[in-house]
Amino acid sequence: MKIILRSPRRTAATLAAGLVVALAPAAVPVLSSASEAEPDPACSAAELKQLRSAADRFAAGCEQLPEAYGEMDDSDAENTQPGRIASRNMSLVANRPKTGAFAPETSYNSDLAFKDDYAFAGNYNGFMVYDIKNPRNPQPVTQVVCPGAQGDVSVFKNLLVVSVDSRRSDSTCDSTASPNPPAGGTLTDYWEGIRVYNIKDPANPRYVAAVETQCGSHTHSLAPSQDGTRLYAYVSSYSPSAALADCQPPHDKISVVEIPVGKAFNASVVSTPVLFPEGGNPGGTNEDGNNYSATSGCHDITTYPSKNIAAGACMGDGILMDIKNRKQPKVTETVQDTKNFAFWHSATFNNAGTKVVFTDELGGGGAATCNPEIGSTRGANGIYNINKAGDLVFQSYYKMPRTQTNEENCVAHNGSLIPVEGRDIMVQAWYQGGISVYEFTDSKKPREIAWFDRGPLTTPEQGLALGGSWSAYWHNGHVYSNDIQKGLDVLDISARAVQDAKSVRQGTNNPQAQTSY
Repeated sequence: MKIILRSPRRTAATLAAGLVVALAPAAVPVLSSASEAEPDPACSAAELKQLRSAADRFAAGCEQLPEAYGEMDDSDAENTQPGRIASRNMSLVANRPKTGAFAPETSYNSDLAFKDDYAFAGNYNGFMVYDIKNPRNPQPVTQVVCPGAQGDVSVFKNLLVVSVDSRRSDSTCDSTASPNPPAGGTLTDYWEGIRVYNIKDPANPRYVAAVETQCGSHTHSLAPSQDGTRLYAYVSSYSPSAALADCQPPHDKISVVEIPVGKAFNASVVSTPVLFPEGGNPGGTNEDGNNYSATSGCHDITTYPSKNIAAGACMGDGILMDIKNRKQPKVTETVQDTKNFAFWHSATFNNAGTKVVFTDELGGGGAATCNPEIGSTRGANGIYNINKAGDLVFQSYYKMPRTQTNEENCVAHNGSLIPVEGRDIMVQAWYQGGISVYEFTDSKKPREIAWFDRGPLTTPEQGLALGGSWSAYWHNGHVYSNDIQKGLDVLDISARAVQDAKSVRQGTNNPQAQTSY
């Protein structure tokens, strides 16, 4: 069976700004149908347009021809452990379904950030605030409706920063989606970038600033100044177009936004450093017939401010940066993997800052890539040591080891360290592949410790649906996962390897702005 991605339904209602009351969750979007299978897995023009409008890379699985990523087919895939949704040492202890304006299936949940006993959960239409003082009974505090995918969130002191990577009519929460560029022309009147909120009162976030950035803000990562009076947001965006006035090629850069902590309303872009003066990876097809991405910006950057370093996942390149000068980050090392990495997606340092785990988002997050045909080295993590000279030295690949069905989008996605002193342990989201907890203390021999997998959202007759865990992060003794369709999950791990981490308390916790433990 070939996978044919089908777009989710569009909601007709226009979302208004502010807070909303809870509504019943909507049905899950079906993106493919076995009965509609055809030899060519490409989407129709209309379906592709809808998936592209989601602003993430979900459409990548149907934009490519079959040979682009290799055969995305595993007709014999099955749930190898029926009825088992987790390892014996990992359990789901709470779930809060999507509600209100976030209930529709196309209102995807996205990233997470934490401040003490509060979780801030991003969504394509805004963000939720949860009180997580009791992890087994998290309570919704408020829902802020302010459309603009993909809703990447970060917290610093009383500030919340939110990414917008979809073209809007303006920066307000009443904005509407901008039209596509005119045929043969250039779109000039639109806005995308970052929004800044004051969250001193988590129940009443105040929208205080909006900063437009070139090509929008797919993601962002924070680094405060040495004295803590200014906050810098490294804004990642990519895929420029000559038809977009504020997103012109080659876009081999990032935007650095300075946010005065006491006067956030004065936030502005202070630099746009070029990271790839020679153009970065040009993209191409390897000897196995698999495509790898050209570099035209970065997808995600992870900072480690106390060590003045950052790691970037930049489409066709993985990079290290010196960020001692916050306004002018400098690339110190670049690595490529044209054999197995299709799209460098995200990065995580170990606690010592001597290793980096890079992820490959093969298929854009919208394809079933966790199967024997794709294998264990593609759509996986690449684990690199940093040697004394500052070079990235490849050690091994790690991929969630359970075969997933053709109905489950599955690939490496967002995760964080679990704070166990002297060991390198990470929890990570794999969309419908669930959540995997693994140790990479021995960089050459990563091993899984625990896992959670609720199984496919749809049946083989219904086909593949977009869903699963977008982000899975450790915070103050538990794992929190923002599931695209199912809402906020809280999980407990009883494995002995992580017990010491349960006593570690983190105040502000942004997995893309790492702190030492």
